[in-house]
Amino acid sequence: MTALEAGQEFPRIEAAKLGGATVTLGQPDGGHDWQMVVVYRGLHCPICKKYLATLEGLQDRFAEQGVDVVAISGDPEEKAQAMVDEKELTLKMAYGLSIAEMGQLGLYVSDPRSPKETDRPFPEPGLFVINGEGRIQIVDVSNAPFARPDLEGVLNGIKFVRENDYPIRGTHKAA
Repeated sequence: MTALEAGQEFPRIEAAKLGGATVTLGQPDGGHDWQMVVVYRGLHCPICKKYLATLEGLQDRFAEQGVDVVAISGDPEEKAQAMVDEKELTLKMAYGLSIAEMGQLGLYVSDPRSPKETDRPFPEPGLFVINGEGRIQIVDVSNAPFARPDLEGVLNGIKFVRENDYPIRGTHKAA
């Protein structure tokens, strides 16, 4: 796992999208110039269900800020579709993130505790905001399901950054 750093170019990853076709992580579409990629653990995660439901309620406000939102997990298509059906989501949902791609994104990966939880290794949460130059404006990667950024705070932060031409922060590490 190599951590992605603020300000670096976001890796372009082509992913399958529910409803057909593909989506390119790091390349906004739908007339937006920024993209937010939300990596969730999978259908087995009750915290993810709540987080995605919150994101669902904010997606129009992200769009007003010019942000294309995509959620993705390592789940196969049928589990991603089950998440959409269960939570009545209209979010752009991608699926099938491989372990190698999880590594490209600098995500932590966990093994299931039992076959009852899920049947494959899965990513822990990650959130990436990619600006109009394809660079990482905001990055948040967690090793646990309970540590995730507040989506309303992220939205307000994006609005501030865009209105004030606020630079990318945290572009170097302390010595």
